[in-house]
This record gives sequence, structure tokens and C-alpha cells, in this order.
Amino acid sequence: MQRTPLFAGHPRGLGGLFFTESWERFSYYGMRAILLYYMYDRVSEGGLAIPGDTARSLIAVYGSAIYLAAIAGGWVSDRVLGARRSTLLGGVLIMCGHVCLAMPAGKAALYASMIFIVLGTGLLKPTISASVGDLYSGDTARRDAGFSIYYMGISVGAVVAPFVVGTVGQRWNYHLGFSLAAIGMAIGLIVYLRTGRHLSPASHRPTNPLDLKRISLGRKLGAAIAAAAIVAAVAVAAATGILTAGIVVNLVSLLSVLLPIAYFTAMLRSDRTTAAERARVRAYIPLFAAAMVFWIIQEQGATVIAQYAQQSTDLNAFGFAMPASWFQSVGSLVLIILTPVAAVVWVRLGRLRRPPSTGTKFGIGLAIAGLSYLLLVIAASQPGLSHPGWLVASLAMVTIGEMCLSPIGLAATSRLAPAAFATQTMGLWLASDAAGQGVSAQIVQFYNPQHAGGYFAIVGGGAVVVAVALLAAVPLLRRHTEDDNAARQSELDGTPSSSGADVTGPSEGGKL
Repeated sequence: MQRTPLFAGHPRGLGGLFFTESWERFSYYGMRAILLYYMYDRVSEGGLAIPGDTARSLIAVYGSAIYLAAIAGGWVSDRVLGARRSTLLGGVLIMCGHVCLAMPAGKAALYASMIFIVLGTGLLKPTISASVGDLYSGDTARRDAGFSIYYMGISVGAVVAPFVVGTVGQRWNYHLGFSLAAIGMAIGLIVYLRTGRHLSPASHRPTNPLDLKRISLGRKLGAAIAAAAIVAAVAVAAATGILTAGIVVNLVSLLSVLLPIAYFTAMLRSDRTTAAERARVRAYIPLFAAAMVFWIIQEQGATVIAQYAQQSTDLNAFGFAMPASWFQSVGSLVLIILTPVAAVVWVRLGRLRRPPSTGTKFGIGLAIAGLSYLLLVIAASQPGLSHPGWLVASLAMVTIGEMCLSPIGLAATSRLAPAAFATQTMGLWLASDAAGQGVSAQIVQFYNPQHAGGYFAIVGGGAVVVAVALLAAVPLLRRHTEDDNAARQSELDGTPSSSGADVTGPSEGGKL
């Protein structure tokens, strides 16, 4: 029996997931808004006095590890726990991470919080999105509309968090700010528990359960012993000082790059991949590389841009002392305002006889992101502190670039994936963000506030060069990246092809 629609004309469960994700994003983006400042601020000011280059690199690999964990989290949900239990466990772990930060327990609490939040977000992010899809059965139009509403909840939480948590953390006490993030996640868990009865029954069980009975007792014990040995080795290495922050940064950076290489190699060499599918995968690789470069710039909002906002921007330009953390709301605010516009634009472009190709959209999005950094070259070249308008304009440009690339990347990934690797390829899209942040962890170490203009020129100029190269290769990629059958059908029935119109809106920075 179909549930009576209650939330904006959609199944009741969507309302619970909307508010759960809003509060989860409030907690995450609130924490992220002040984390860099907490890490490199002086101990006398309530910080940890971690060197700036180390702090920036740690936050970059932190984000990379979250996306790598999301790939594993999807497997745990599908094979062991199911979406509902994975979401609950993930939320509890995230809350524990924020609680660690809320306690003035130094670097040990910081590193413990990172572990909790990486594991928790890895479980929660892919599963709560899957639960939204489970609410709809074969109703594509309402499913797309439901995801648009859901992503609006993400944006709302991301907009509000820096204003609330950022203000409290920077003006009063970092730990009090982190406490608000913990409270936000706790509220999200309460909402999820109270509305869980409205979720689809499919969310309560694994979609492809692991048959534990077929695994011998010896293998189970071996796996348990191996896991315990790894945890013990890491704990001993950390306690003895062998496992330093630099080693962790380098290991995560390396893993973030090796994982997508392994994915592509497996798909191209597999007997289950047809010749036509191999051609599409090869054409997808330049798109993946472009996405990785884009995330290098977009995800530096919590590292280099956050530091530039605090140290190189006139925060009193508007007549009052503005917390630097407020700038991290700009991107999400632009998403909320422009997403409906982007949806209309993609539909209208899709009606053209020859709509812009996927590669063209990627190239334009990456070029806009690169130009956003070149804009900051002008700001950094001016004497004294730069006007905050420059930073707002740069962040808005990056978000516009995201709207050209992120939803298109999701659609292209699902369209170009080999049939035998359909689900895993969606994990590959997450790996593009992980790889971008992994590479960024190495790049951000070179940022120097005294030479900010040079840094922005090199990184932004490099992104523009990659974008131009991709746009030049579009004619070669088009025949493999576009759905020719859909395009021909579009010409027959007058509807836009799937390759020409991606109308579901941005996916919160590519984050599922």
C-alpha cells in the first residue's frame, strides 16, 4: 500500500531524510569552517599550534579519506548492515568525532575525531542517499524531484553552519563551536530515529547480503586476527612517534591516486567488459582527470582559501568584524540560488539539435574554476588586505564551475559505466574527489601568504591549461561519451536526450 504523501508531495520518508541530512551537513560544515583555524592557532588562543602547511595537508587528506571510506561504506551497507543500520552507525560515529573535538584534549582528540568522522561519514553518506532512491519505485520524474529537494537540505545545512558554528568558534571558543556541531548531529540522529518507520523496507536489509555461512571459520578468524594486527600496529606506530602526520599525508595521497588507477585497470582488462565499453571507459579517463583537477581547486575552500580569508582579507570592510569562517557559506548559498536556473539552462540546451557534449561542459566548468583563482591573483597583487568582494566573487565562480561539472559527471559516470561495473563505477566518481584532495594535500604545502598571488596563478593557470586541452579533445571524445541512441530518439520524438540535459542539479560537490 502506497504511503500518503506528506513532505512537499513526496513520500513521508523524504522529510526525515531531508532534515537528517541537513543536520549532518550542519555538523560537518560547521566543524570544517573552524578546523583549520583551531589547528594552526596559538595554544594561548585555544588552538593546537600545528604548522600551517601541516594543518592544510591534514585537512586535505582528511577529505580524501572520507571519500575513500564512502566507497567501502557502500560495500558494508550492501553486503552486511543495510542502509538504515549503516546510516545510524555512521551518525553515531560522526557525533563521537565532534564530541572528541569539543573536549580540550589536544592533538590526540583531534586525530581520534578524524578517525571517527571518516568512518562515520563513509557509512552515512552513500547509504542515506540510497535511502532516498529507495522511496521511489520506477517513478523517474518524482525521483529526480525528490533528490533535488534532498540536495536542497544539504545546501541549507551547509549555508547555516559556518554562520553559527563559525561565529561561536572564532569569537568565543573553538570547543564550544565543535560542541554545536556535535549537537547538530545528535538532532539529526533523533530525527532519523523518529522518522525511520517511513523509509522503504529495502533500507532495512542488505541488498546483496554476504553469505557468512559459506565462509569457513578459519577464514573468519584469520580476517579478525589480521584486522586486529593492523589496528595494533597503527596504534603502536602512533604511540612511538613512527607514524607521523607527514607519513599519514603521503600514504593517503598515494592511496587516493592508486585506487582509481586500479579501478580503470580492472575495468579495461576484465573479460566482462566489451570492446565498446572499453572505448567508453578510455574516453571517460580524461573526464575523470579533469574532475580531479577541479576538486583540487574546489576543495581548497577549507584550506588555502580559509587561510587567505583570515590572514589576507579585510574582514572589517563592511563596517563590522566578520569571522573568516563565514566565507565558507558562499558556495552553498550560490548553489541554492542558481540550481533552478541551471536546471532550466540544461533542459533548453538539451533541446538543441547538437547540444553541448559532456566534455564541453566539463571543460567549461574546469576553466571557470581556474579563472576563479586567477581572479585572486588580482586581489593578492593589491597593497594591503584585499577586499572581501574578491573572495566572494572567486568562491561564486568555483560554484558555477561545479554546477557545470558535478551533476554532469554523475550522469556521465552512470551512462559510460560497463554493465558489469555499474555500481563500482559510481564509487569511481567519488574517487575523483578523493584523488583531487589527495593531490591537493601535496600542493597546499607550498602556499605562502606572502606569495599568495604566485600560488593562485600557478594552480589556476594549470587548471585553465587542462580545461583548454580537454575542450580541444572534445571532437575525439564525443562519439564515445554521448548516448547516440538517445540522441537519435530525441530527434524523432522531440524530447531532449539524456546526454544533453542533466537536470538533477549539483550533487553537493560530487558528494553522494
